[in-house]
Amino acid sequence: MNNTFLNMASIGDFDPLNASIPATKVEITVSCRNLLDRDTFSKSDPSKITPGERFGRTEVIDNTLNPDFVGKFILDYFFEERQNLRFDLNFMSVLFHQWFIFVLNHIKTTSLLLPLQDFLGQAFCTLGEVVGSLGSRSEKPLGGIAGKKCGTIIVKAEELNNCRESVLMQFCGNKLDKKDFFGKSDPFLVFYRSNEDGTFTICHKTEVVKNTLNPVWQAFKIPVRALCNGDYDRTIKVEVYDWDRDGSHDFIGEFSTSYRELSRGQSQFNVYEVVNPKKKGKKKKYLNSGTVTLLSFLVDIEVTFLDYIKGGTQINFTVAIDFTASNGNPAQPTSLHYMSPYQLNTYAMALKAVGEIIQDYDSDKMFPALGFGAKLPPDGRVSHEFALNGNPQNPYCAGIDGVMDAYYQSLKSVQLYGPTNFSPVINHVARYAASVKDGSQYFVLLIITDGVISDMAQTKESIVNASCLPMSIIIVGVGPAEFDAMVELDGDEVRISSRGKYAERDIVQFVPFRDYIDRTGNHVLSMARLAKDVLAEIPDQFLSYMRTRGIKPSPAPPPYTPPGQPIQTQI
Repeated sequence: MNNTFLNMASIGDFDPLNASIPATKVEITVSCRNLLDRDTFSKSDPSKITPGERFGRTEVIDNTLNPDFVGKFILDYFFEERQNLRFDLNFMSVLFHQWFIFVLNHIKTTSLLLPLQDFLGQAFCTLGEVVGSLGSRSEKPLGGIAGKKCGTIIVKAEELNNCRESVLMQFCGNKLDKKDFFGKSDPFLVFYRSNEDGTFTICHKTEVVKNTLNPVWQAFKIPVRALCNGDYDRTIKVEVYDWDRDGSHDFIGEFSTSYRELSRGQSQFNVYEVVNPKKKGKKKKYLNSGTVTLLSFLVDIEVTFLDYIKGGTQINFTVAIDFTASNGNPAQPTSLHYMSPYQLNTYAMALKAVGEIIQDYDSDKMFPALGFGAKLPPDGRVSHEFALNGNPQNPYCAGIDGVMDAYYQSLKSVQLYGPTNFSPVINHVARYAASVKDGSQYFVLLIITDGVISDMAQTKESIVNASCLPMSIIIVGVGPAEFDAMVELDGDEVRISSRGKYAERDIVQFVPFRDYIDRTGNHVLSMARLAKDVLAEIPDQFLSYMRTRGIKPSPAPPPYTPPGQPIQTQI
């Protein structure tokens, strides 16, 4: 990753763009069709509420089996997390008034128990499944009642605009306090957003302007969600410092504002007195330590990852598994490939953790699954690019479960050997990525390995060549080996290069699985931690490719119109 903030003063560690803020927020709309009619004298009266985390409650809609609810749910969206949702449909009678109740909840939350209720159906999905569907619209049958057709639930997701806004701002200072004995001051600004508990979180630092009391800082761009989390009236605190080489920066003063105030632009309202509370308390004639003025304020609505997904871009997932002998005999419990009847091995956990999230963004759910470093039947030739399903002409497997089955079958038929070569499988995916560079597809390769790479020079060259293609590479290291060489491939610290040519962008994310193992033995938690970390960079890598190529999202498909006559609904 690039260091965006060169020449930055050091005021604590922070992530200027994310800092505990979700990737975006989406608005969920729910409709139902052909619900079971439990009301003897009239059509049912549906309504939707949410227990547990209390997302909200919709209005009651009278006398219909095909409700379109006006009430919405606002959910945080994270690409890197599997956000399970459950919908329970119930019919409850209270005196002579009837209504349907929908429960929208995370899967871990228990059902809402209501008196006199009749269960009418249930549906499960993930938030990724909804946003990854055509037009961000997912239609699922309601089930749960044997022998009954319970109708259909339609879930639609829409990204909220205030999460897409970025603002370009520029500030200048005037007559700031002199802090340096031999010069003037070297001022810089630090921005904080306020939290609901009254604390503050750092969200931006400007560059240092040397030796002046009247600095003009460079314009900077920051997402609105990072600045105020979409709350235009939330307090924004700005501190002014004088930079010192040893890191003991001198506090000049501070002022407070809000996004709403800043949005007025350059005006008398956006000239701020910089106040040092200690000086103000000690000196009666103290006025201020200078002023800071907003010079410009420009709002830009950025194209987001979800815009491309909504426009139909597909995420193609390929897995490549290390079958070298250093993994140990799969028949032995000490092997990293050991197939225990009681729990998944680390290869299977890594595959399942990452694959189950990415599969929501691939419409056909067919995934190429490759292996490397094994001797293949019948002649024992060594291969570094073989199909796990045994079919080199068609290495695709149906869903992540199909990939898992092919992996287990391969363990029974191939002989673990070596060496550990990555470049063949990287080049395999790169060939496909090179053929589709219009933004309609993006490729993610997951490599799971146990050891030190054998073809480092060739792999670096493959990665540099692939960095100009629509693809990302995730490498998960399993087992106790040292993975020092893998850090070089990651490119977070130093951009990877080969033969004097640098990678166009950072496309590799490496993590050792052992860093995510839950100490209590909770494998579900271990898998969730792994997926969250290795997938977190994918949206930014995806956007960096699209932006550098000038590829805009395709228009979202028109609103869905059911075939035949439109269903009459009462709203």
